[in-house]
Amino acid sequence: MIRKRRPGGKYHAKKTVVDNIVFASIKESERYTELKLLQASGMIKNFTCQPRFILQEKYKRKDGKRIRAIEYVGDFEVEYPDGHIEIEDVKTKGTCKIPTFLLKQKILEKVYPDINFKVVMK
Repeated sequence: MIRKRRPGGKYHAKKTVVDNIVFASIKESERYTELKLLQASGMIKNFTCQPRFILQEKYKRKDGKRIRAIEYVGDFEVEYPDGHIEIEDVKTKGTCKIPTFLLKQKILEKVYPDINFKVVMK
């Protein structure tokens, strides 16, 4: 059986480019624009796109097969003037209940208990 690729990607998100950065969705690019304004106004100190966190290291199975690391890639890492940092993931109503996302969110919270993780609903 041949599967046709869905227009707009797996979750119907439309890739968007802002400041020569490719975002996975329009909502994510909108949040980027908001964060730029918040930074310019001094409400946030700094932010970066796509912070990566290792949830499980790569390893080699007994049969010799190499298993790649499992990563969580957030949408933004936001640093506030008081020094605290939040990891943001931009979601729409339908995508916040995707099983893979929910599982990775749980593992992230367990492996990195000091990280403030936030889902930004758009």
